[in-house]
Amino acid sequence: MDAHIKEQLIAITGSAHVRTTVAQKLAYSYDATANFQALPDLIISPASINEIQAIVKVCAEHNVPIISRGSGTNLAAGTTPTAGGVVLLFNRMNNILELDTENLTLTVQPGVITQEINEYVADAGLFYPPDPSSMSVSTIGGNVSENSGGLRGLKYGVTRDYVKALKIVLPNGELLTTGGKLAKDVAGYDLTSLFVGAEGTLGIVVEITLSLIPAPESKKTLLVFYDTLEKAALTVSSIIAAKIVPAALEFMDKGTIEAVEEFMKIGLPTNCEAMLLIEQDGDPAVVEKDMELVHKLCMEHGATSTQMAQSVEEAANLSVARRVALSALARKRPSTILEDATVPRSEIAKMVKAVQEIAQKYDLLICTFGHAGDGNLHPTILTDVRDEEEMARVEMAFAEIFHYAIQLGGTITGEHGVGEMKAPYLEWKIGKAGIDVMKRLKQAIDPFNIMNPNKIFAKSTKKRVVVHHG
Repeated sequence: MDAHIKEQLIAITGSAHVRTTVAQKLAYSYDATANFQALPDLIISPASINEIQAIVKVCAEHNVPIISRGSGTNLAAGTTPTAGGVVLLFNRMNNILELDTENLTLTVQPGVITQEINEYVADAGLFYPPDPSSMSVSTIGGNVSENSGGLRGLKYGVTRDYVKALKIVLPNGELLTTGGKLAKDVAGYDLTSLFVGAEGTLGIVVEITLSLIPAPESKKTLLVFYDTLEKAALTVSSIIAAKIVPAALEFMDKGTIEAVEEFMKIGLPTNCEAMLLIEQDGDPAVVEKDMELVHKLCMEHGATSTQMAQSVEEAANLSVARRVALSALARKRPSTILEDATVPRSEIAKMVKAVQEIAQKYDLLICTFGHAGDGNLHPTILTDVRDEEEMARVEMAFAEIFHYAIQLGGTITGEHGVGEMKAPYLEWKIGKAGIDVMKRLKQAIDPFNIMNPNKIFAKSTKKRVVVHHG
């Protein structure tokens, strides 16, 4: 980046809020995705929408890439600066702006941590359901950009279902406001939904209005253990077929259970092949009735044992055990590569079996966990990116997993986004016509391709690359 451009950017926020040393650049050269890394030209922390607009105008004038970044928990190389440029941080834009209890909305800046939102609205007897596993560190701006899901997605949906309005700085520096607090609004194209899940490729989300719901009155949590993966998967299908929609219906295989128990030491049995974590919330009588039937279905489908949480604290611990699955697995080998192939709920048993067979075929250690109730599985390969021969098998295994998921009517990603890592596979899912439409939208809104370039649209069939910038 030209020194004159850097001077212009530094003048906007002041030098105290710009990071330019090699060590600082290295800290923002990667996200939670294995084997993608590139140095940005600088990292900048604006304090207002006006400062962001000014930054964008400078970058637009000089064709400088802008990568919006939250906490860096992205799992598809969605926030790696592989074209260099400016990494934009929101650590100075992390305020809750308004709680509107009459309209049941919360307006926030993008740097607010997701869990803080949950805790803040809980004090008012309200509930913000989306709960990605990274919620204790991930920002709401990142959740919006990736349309994040979570454990409660089965019953309550994903981030998009709760975004009422956005303020977005467009690639030319103009401020766009979409949506509002209305219960109904069909005036024109649904621009709010367009920008949710756009992965920062169309603009910069600078303010978010979320819808809230009343907090559920009660909750029950059940752990169920099985001696085969197939029995657990068939139980999931039977629960949904019985017209019960749990708040959470989570799955962990033997390898994941062992890693979590070693990590947390909460008494999970390690002699089983699979575990389901099932939660239901709502009216106490309905919760009791649903969980009685769920327990019956679990036993009918071969559960070896069950465990009902006896307190709020125990239930919270069990939920945390599922949320730390990736962290627990990451301790086992030098590299952990997690995916999120998703299939229709009715096909979950077939997908689980296929992942097992693919692991055997390519002689890889694949641990699987995920949101079984909505068909969103996270096959996780424990590997070492320095081993080129093994990494070649990893690539083939993931390609086969994606291919099989699509054959079952599924998709290459249910909640992590496409980013750069999955870009080569996007056409498998949406076809050439889908790619062409998306590219035309991108070109119309961001003609100079400065908003998070190299993401979503593939340039080659190579999945994971390492790019270095000086």
